[in-house]
Amino acid sequence: MANAREIQSRIKSIQDTMKITNAMYMISTTKLRKAKEKLENVEPYFFRLENAMARILRHMPDIEHKYFKDTSSIPHEKLKVGYIVVTADKGMAGAYNHNVIKKAEQLMAENPSGKLYVVGQMGLHYFEKKGINVSTVFSYTAQDPNLNRARNIAEYVIERYKEDRLDEVYIIFTRMVSAAAVETEVQQLLPLKKHDFQKESAAIPAGIFSNEEMALYPSPEKVVSSIGRGFVAGYIYGALVESFASEQNSRVMAMEAATNSAKDMLKELQVIYNRARQAAITQEITEVIGGAKAQKNKKKK
Repeated sequence: MANAREIQSRIKSIQDTMKITNAMYMISTTKLRKAKEKLENVEPYFFRLENAMARILRHMPDIEHKYFKDTSSIPHEKLKVGYIVVTADKGMAGAYNHNVIKKAEQLMAENPSGKLYVVGQMGLHYFEKKGINVSTVFSYTAQDPNLNRARNIAEYVIERYKEDRLDEVYIIFTRMVSAAAVETEVQQLLPLKKHDFQKESAAIPAGIFSNEEMALYPSPEKVVSSIGRGFVAGYIYGALVESFASEQNSRVMAMEAATNSAKDMLKELQVIYNRARQAAITQEITEVIGGAKAQKNKKKK
């Protein structure tokens, strides 16, 4: 058994660590609340764009546009795919970064010629360490996501999509399902799928739009192009915010678990310390009694 001084040193070390985990828990809780507010603010904008595109397709279901390109005829080995991977800037968030990176590796294994665009330092460092080529254009910090950054990412991939340097673009991010669960998701950004927008129209009773009129200026193609850019940027921004909220939620749970484990360890160490201290006291008493008996026996002789 360790002596009382060693146990006290371990208790002090755990207490110092617990202060850090508890502080990180409080900070992540605050960041999570702010991330949720951002997500609530961006959702109306995203849904408006989706509704606008749905209205256009309701009136012109056969409209042709680059955003609605059919890639089903392209052989898999010739398909040029881009993956936007959203990770965190630091760890200590449970399996948050691991799950996203694992999903990206699975998709890259299926499509070795795919292009990786990584947001967040954890993902960037991981893939560079593995020797996997990563576009440094998206080595943005994952903290405090904003719409301007999402627009820059959207412009980058849209231009390469229009130039046929990319046939499909996906974003890999983490969605917060509940206060206790997050899930890694893969969503296709480009090309857009008409049926995804037409689902909303199909759910509305027939005839309700019979008198609806629509005029698109300067042309339907340019309107679709503008809405499409905003839709992709809006979705990327939503994914960045969702990922940031998921990161903070994962860190909250990880730090809470670490703090609780530290408390349990402190309880166990306190019991061990009390036993060691009691044993030391008992040893001292035994030695005093033994010494007293030895002195008494010496006097008798």
